[in-house]
Amino acid sequence: MEFNMRPSRVLRRMRAGNVATCVKVNLSDPRNVEIAAMCGFDCVWVDMEHVPTDYSSVENAVRAAKNYDTDVLTRVSKGSYSDYVRPLEGDSTGIMVPHVMSLAEAKKIVYYTKFHPIGRRPIDGGNADGKYCLVEPEDYIKEANEERFVVIQIEDPEPMEELEEICALPGIDMIFFGPADFSQGMGRPYETDLPEIENVRKRIAACARAHGKWAGTVCGPATFDDYVQMGYTFLSCGADVDGLAIYYQNITRNISGRKILQI
Repeated sequence: MEFNMRPSRVLRRMRAGNVATCVKVNLSDPRNVEIAAMCGFDCVWVDMEHVPTDYSSVENAVRAAKNYDTDVLTRVSKGSYSDYVRPLEGDSTGIMVPHVMSLAEAKKIVYYTKFHPIGRRPIDGGNADGKYCLVEPEDYIKEANEERFVVIQIEDPEPMEELEEICALPGIDMIFFGPADFSQGMGRPYETDLPEIENVRKRIAACARAHGKWAGTVCGPATFDDYVQMGYTFLSCGADVDGLAIYYQNITRNISGRKILQI
């Protein structure tokens, strides 16, 4: 029997000229991921930068998502090469590295996350992504380079001086713009509607596309179409904690302060 790595739904959609949708999950219960996948998102974003998510949680998220052919994008914590490759070996379809500050750093990420001939990612194949050594070694290296994507986040003013070189770098699949931290880097935290932020958003999309890379960012329903027109093909449209907070607040606003019926 021949075994292959699971193809990426996100890459399949974007390669066909469509927009891939994503939702961020902060809560670690795999049933949360399963609900998002059932509801039709192409990708679920699991976070290890800001959230105390462990590798077991990532693996369970991947298992839940794969039931519905949904990708998992793991935002890694910045550290050693193991921090980058372990989510991939757990069969995350992509990883996202936050706060990439320079071309030199981007080159190091490629070196650690892509196999030959692009980089020198350490070879294993004995995990979920390589179907526990059931994928032939040559196929594993080839398919991992083709069906797993590496995302770097531009969310600081500093790397903008090298944006062209970063976008041109082989092995980087997507440039993801983070407006909140970028506004903080400008000294205007959370003022993401500034004209300067809009200009950066447009520049990143244009630069990524000019160099054959995908462009990603965060959005809401009101900005989705605008960002698609701008050139973004990967859009993270919400987060579980936002949805639950709104739902819970709507309930408590309608029941708080009610008098108990006297019998």
